[in-house]
Amino acid sequence: MVISTSELYENNRRYLERMEMYRQLGYDIDRERSFVIEKARPISGKILEAGTGKGHFTLALARAGYRFTSCDISAHEQRYARLNLAYYGLEDHVNFEVASLESLPYGNGSYDVIFAVNLLHHLASVMPAAAEMMRVLSSAGKIILADFNDRGLAVIDKLHARDGRIHEVSGATIGAAETIFQRSGFSVNVHRGMYQDVLVVTRQEACSLQTGPERGIN
Repeated sequence: MVISTSELYENNRRYLERMEMYRQLGYDIDRERSFVIEKARPISGKILEAGTGKGHFTLALARAGYRFTSCDISAHEQRYARLNLAYYGLEDHVNFEVASLESLPYGNGSYDVIFAVNLLHHLASVMPAAAEMMRVLSSAGKIILADFNDRGLAVIDKLHARDGRIHEVSGATIGAAETIFQRSGFSVNVHRGMYQDVLVVTRQEACSLQTGPERGIN
């Protein structure tokens, strides 16, 4: 991807401006992303982030030192994430791919850790995405599914209203995801945050991931 200096700095200016708008509404993006990473640890092996978006979580995960693959249905949205990573010198931490969470182009059991952060509420149904994550998850792997709770959604609604937009929310919920994973024989730990909830999903028969250097590999 060819990046001009002016585009790089302009994107970062908009990014920081957006971060400040969130903070004015009481939502600290850095703190919320750190909450997700903290609840996901230990993190090792091959890592997949499903749903890059504009790359807020992508940047947080790369800043924490991990190397991983990030996929999204929109290459346009991923460009913002690429620019953010390039600004902070972290572009070599992430392999970007265009793909849908509901039809992942990866083999069975190919990832040890799968993140899907603030993506669920955009989906019409939990089942297709949950089925794909379970399929590509390794036998001893885990899925970290995080999304806004009611308080978080209220903040996002206010932010979109400032832009003159409406934040669209689908019928998919964290509660529905928890039920699906449990019925599929997975163990689910739920962590309630101030603005978002986090599910840490593992196979019931699997042992926890081995401890060691926490660095994702591709």
